[in-house]
Amino acid sequence: MLLLASLTIMSGALIATSLPGIEARFANHENVVMLSRLVLTLPGLFVAIGAPFAGAIADRIGRKPLLLMSLLLYGTAGASGLFADSLSGLLIGRALLGLAVAGTMTTATALVGDYFSGDMRDRFMGYQVAFTGLGGLVFIAGGGVLTELHWRSPFAVYAIAFLLIPAVLKVLYEPEPVRHEPGHVPADDVTRRDILLVALFCLIAALNSTAFYLIPTQMPFYIEKLGIAPASGTGLAMGLLPLASAIASLNYGRLRRHFTIPALFAIGFGIMAVGMNLIALTQDYFGIAGSIGLTGLGLGMVISNMMAGAMAVAPPSIRGRVAGVLTASIFIGQFLSPLISQPWVDAFGYRAIYHDMGMLVGCFAVVGLLTAIRRRISVTA
Repeated sequence: MLLLASLTIMSGALIATSLPGIEARFANHENVVMLSRLVLTLPGLFVAIGAPFAGAIADRIGRKPLLLMSLLLYGTAGASGLFADSLSGLLIGRALLGLAVAGTMTTATALVGDYFSGDMRDRFMGYQVAFTGLGGLVFIAGGGVLTELHWRSPFAVYAIAFLLIPAVLKVLYEPEPVRHEPGHVPADDVTRRDILLVALFCLIAALNSTAFYLIPTQMPFYIEKLGIAPASGTGLAMGLLPLASAIASLNYGRLRRHFTIPALFAIGFGIMAVGMNLIALTQDYFGIAGSIGLTGLGLGMVISNMMAGAMAVAPPSIRGRVAGVLTASIFIGQFLSPLISQPWVDAFGYRAIYHDMGMLVGCFAVVGLLTAIRRRISVTA
């Protein structure tokens, strides 16, 4: 299950440093600046479209069959970038990859909720996010090295999904709660508060993902503009984002024992705000790299908190659907990130987008802090 988690970030992060090469290869294509960035984030749109359906399918037919089909599609669609001879063909392969990620991420998230509960669920969710972050470090840094060979080289790594199929067949089991009679979904006590909490977690997921993808979609071009590092150096700097995220996530279970969910959102968003504003203020390589790492600490804390919180409020019979809408929200943010940031960069520059996003997540930190204080007062009153 931890290996499955790394496939999510690999869907985008692996080819981040290939973007300048893709833009140069298809330079004669209309709107190549925007479309080359969509190569990275287009999977997000199709994850957002497919994830709610994947969640419903997982609740109906089971997690394991959907996971196996998704892995097969993942390897095929991901590696198609090795052979695509047009920007349109490249984008089609990325769209299919998004549908595959919808299945893998939704089932993996639901299985964590099925297999674990309480403190163990919090700990394992942190481990899962951490493994995603460590995978991101390897894939971003490795992608930078492979890009120096050829911009297509990173696409070959997607075939690793084929190697996971035998492990899924042998190790994972179908949890009992998702086996229902055809057409029947048991009625759990789903309250209005539960629905509102899931909606809030989805909003946080979208914002967190939008902020995360400001690094892989814009940072290669920003560093290239500053002329402070080659592609491999850019990959290493961006690799600090998932590495720091992994460090925060590994400690999430410990933090959760001492802080409430609103308090952890306040801390996580606060750290993100500081990191992004430092990116805007710094123009040397090591300063930017350190600021990326600081941003990653906050991101890891926020995503672990969001995933664990959502699974805690989701009743077992609809956990797949909750995982689906949560996955959709994450990838809506991924897809929207370049659509929001590129016009902003064109109008105000790279520094402005990091500063302004830092201020936005800072507002969420304040809301989390006020909520935590209010809850503390109500408990002690």
